[in-house]
Amino acid sequence: MPNYRRAWYPGGTYFFTVNLLERHGNDLLTRHIDLLRDTVRLVRTVILRDSRWVVLPDHLHCVIELPLGDANFPLRWRLIKMKFSKALPLTELRSKARIKRGERGIWQRRYWEHLIRDEADFRTHLDYVHFNPVKHGLVERVVDWPHSTFHHFVNQGV
Repeated sequence: MPNYRRAWYPGGTYFFTVNLLERHGNDLLTRHIDLLRDTVRLVRTVILRDSRWVVLPDHLHCVIELPLGDANFPLRWRLIKMKFSKALPLTELRSKARIKRGERGIWQRRYWEHLIRDEADFRTHLDYVHFNPVKHGLVERVVDWPHSTFHHFVNQGV
């Protein structure tokens, strides 16, 4: 198994990008947004301190702050992917390798993560998260995309 270079920083704040396996024309995440929200909410109440999200049809971005003394973000992603996938009917095509491993054909196996270094890096990634639906041409204004924590933070006056 490859030994990926990851930045392990207990209590750190991270930016993540997580993709569906089949991205082209796939709206699974927004079609099942309530299931994804419930899954994230369940995981978040147990093992996340604070987070900002945007969910697009075929991928998501988030900035997550881990609890102090804890750097186990792979556990979070394994739980989110597993709980979301198990709640969906088995309708996707799966490779022989995925079938052999007992995996679903929903998520890409890996994700991209970046340890947030400072306040400027945090703001840059937070802007990237919330602007992403505009970047992908899904809406013209950030406020028009419903599947984002942008609205929550605006309501809080942030």
